[in-house]
Amino acid sequence: MGAGHDHGHTHAGRPPGGTAGAAYQSRLRIALAITLSVMVVEVIGGVLADSLALIADAAHMATDAVGLGMALLAIHFANRPAGLNRTFGFARAEILAALANCLLLLGVGGYLLYEAVQRFITPAETKGGLAIAFAAVGLVANMISLSLLVRGQKESLNVRGAYLEVLADALGSVTVLISAGVILATGWQAADPIASLVIGLMIVPRTVKLLRETLDVLLEAAPKGVDMAEVREHILALPGVEGLHDLHAWTITSGLPVLSAHVVVSQDVLDTVGHEKLLHDLQGCLGDHFDVEHCTFQLEPAGHAAHEARLCH
Repeated sequence: MGAGHDHGHTHAGRPPGGTAGAAYQSRLRIALAITLSVMVVEVIGGVLADSLALIADAAHMATDAVGLGMALLAIHFANRPAGLNRTFGFARAEILAALANCLLLLGVGGYLLYEAVQRFITPAETKGGLAIAFAAVGLVANMISLSLLVRGQKESLNVRGAYLEVLADALGSVTVLISAGVILATGWQAADPIASLVIGLMIVPRTVKLLRETLDVLLEAAPKGVDMAEVREHILALPGVEGLHDLHAWTITSGLPVLSAHVVVSQDVLDTVGHEKLLHDLQGCLGDHFDVEHCTFQLEPAGHAAHEARLCH
């Protein structure tokens, strides 16, 4: 007498209008164009000024461009329609892009640390004035890109990966400005590799945090901000609900949490209230308190769980 029901306001496994990152596609394109332009400028500046910190910042801009490109490509695939064999479509593509971004960032951070150590071993003469001019251009461009992505990074892990790329680069530009200023004022050349070390160390902690959140999605942990103990309490508190089992909640992609559960309901309530009213109550409970609208509930009378266990064996 069990009844399965997908009672939500989503279609084809995603929110109306696509994934959370889809709304920021045009902003990501603008940020990508800015990043590519400034990357070329900083490479030229780094060569002219012989500044490792500026070249490091340009290298990080290159990874920004790759990261932004991956984010855009992932959004394109994530918003393709679902099919019979891919019931959620390619929505998970955005999370895979965020994971790739993490690995890219960690690689860049490690490379910058290595190059900085090499510059200590083999010092070079950095032209502080030129480095300041080119780093200032990079900083302005990064601030524009950050303003375009700041809202989206709160809603999508994919956009957050791109945002962290640009944020780390903006911090890198600030560090280059400081180190170039020190060289210009004092002639202390060690400021340049020290700046490169700082840029590398700034990248790692934010990347590790994003990596942890991305792996939580891939490992189907409960959605961020959803307390499963509270979810259980709310469902059990509904009139007529006698028990609950096989409660699962996970995230397909940013902005698309999913929940399924088997809800044990007394036979009297099933007969008098009806399935539809109970399903509406369950959906309202989850949607109002936990912002999980895509839910699948199976309503069943007491003893049905034991029947399911026998079937599984």
